[in-house]
Amino acid sequence: MSVAVDVARDGVRVPLAAERVREIVRAVCKKEKVPEALISVTFVTDRISAKMNRDFLGHSGATDVITFELAPTVGAVVGDIYIAVDIARENARMHRVGVREELVRLVVHGTLHVLGHSHAEDEERTTGDMWRKQERLVAALA
Repeated sequence: MSVAVDVARDGVRVPLAAERVREIVRAVCKKEKVPEALISVTFVTDRISAKMNRDFLGHSGATDVITFELAPTVGAVVGDIYIAVDIARENARMHRVGVREELVRLVVHGTLHVLGHSHAEDEERTTGDMWRKQERLVAALA
């Protein structure tokens, strides 16, 4: 299995080590039986998240995670994940979980999207197959 993971912090303080992020992405790929992947995870500011959300998705405001599943190369899954750390902190407070756990959740969530999983955008978002899979992975990895 060859899963290459690039981690960038884009000037943002992240309470999760780059190697831990790589371990999480590789664990999700292994669980999902994806032998070849090239995935980047970039931690960004709310301002960058809001700009990307507007420019690429047509939505206003910052969001916690934005994922791009790119065209596969030579059979490998390829994608980019962008995580807004301050939004992750807000999510953690709101859901009464630790910031590290929430960051693990967002890395798992983004990786599942890169691997082709999707979810509803309404209240069913937190009851669907992807959410249940995500939460099982978070419980095992957090």
